[in-house]
Amino acid sequence: MMQLRTLLLTSVMLPWMLSSAAKHKHMEVRKPKKDTAKVQNINVLQDTDPAAPRAHELPTCLLCVCLSGSVYCEEVTPEMSAVPTLPKETAYLYARFNKIRKIRNQDFANMATIKRIDLTGNLITEIEDGAFSKLEHLEELTLAENRLTKLPVLPGKLVSFNANFNRLKTQGVKATAFKKLTRLTYLYLGNNDLAAVPQLPESLHVVHLHNNKISTITDETFCKGNTSHYIRTNMDEVRLDGNPVMLSEHPNSFICLQSLPIGWYN
Repeated sequence: MMQLRTLLLTSVMLPWMLSSAAKHKHMEVRKPKKDTAKVQNINVLQDTDPAAPRAHELPTCLLCVCLSGSVYCEEVTPEMSAVPTLPKETAYLYARFNKIRKIRNQDFANMATIKRIDLTGNLITEIEDGAFSKLEHLEELTLAENRLTKLPVLPGKLVSFNANFNRLKTQGVKATAFKKLTRLTYLYLGNNDLAAVPQLPESLHVVHLHNNKISTITDETFCKGNTSHYIRTNMDEVRLDGNPVMLSEHPNSFICLQSLPIGWYN
């Protein structure tokens, strides 16, 4: 009798257990698909939400990386189209490869501690004339790979200035723009539209003027034409290649230098 009960119980319970197990297994397989779809929907909403915060609406140190006086804002998402508000103790700013279009006077106002600004690879077409002039401790300024046609007033303690790969024109760069920068050591103005060499301070070690439109130089461009005893001891490297000027026509223009201009020339 007991064996009969066991047989009946097994014949009833076994199909139910198998059915339940199959149903449970089916639900476990479907569950991740449901969660994945939910995550995808959230991402779509975040990407297309018109209320999503823009770069200028976010705190600078949430948008960028702030670390011991350095602010790193490189290739920022969401798109950065202006210099963010910087912490007062900022000494080094790296805001490369963004969509910054203009530098205003107030962008660096009261930034007494800033020593280095790197704005490489933006879309800058305009810099207000007083944007950098009052930065007493600024030593390195990099504006390479932008769209500048003229330069603002530069601070007096600059050691390195880089404006390679812009659209600088002679009328946009005053002849004396660098003359009073008595600490300037490195000057990079390659790949622009300059037709003349600006006056160069005695402190320069390196000057790059390659790939411009410079068609003539004089004995006063690098040397002092009225004396053959003057030697420009600081100047280590000059680049003028890629310009229409014929260096062979100006044999006395480099007589004061310890080495001739580097690069390929006709």
